[in-house]
Amino acid sequence: MTGYAIAHLTDVRIGPEVLEYITRIESTFEPFGGRWVVHGQAHDVLEGELLGDLVIIGFPSADLAHEWYASPAYREILPLRTAHSRATTVVVAGVPEGYRAQQTADKLT
Repeated sequence: MTGYAIAHLTDVRIGPEVLEYITRIESTFEPFGGRWVVHGQAHDVLEGELLGDLVIIGFPSADLAHEWYASPAYREILPLRTAHSRATTVVVAGVPEGYRAQQTADKLT
């Protein structure tokens, strides 16, 4: 089941360290099968408020997303971003092929 690392970034202060982070991040997630899904593109807020940028990296599984986040290669570059931004970062598992919302409704009744 596909997994996703999702970051909501705010207060990003672009400078040499953030630019280095951006240029190095792909080499940290590619060994885990990671790929860009969303990388800070403009977004349309339909409900509520969302300030900042979204980043979504897809992985073959949530376990691989966790392994990437904990990897020495990523941990090495992480301070380049965290020193110059605020973020909420999560890993979520996608739904299996053929999933229907009724399955969740059935569990809730």
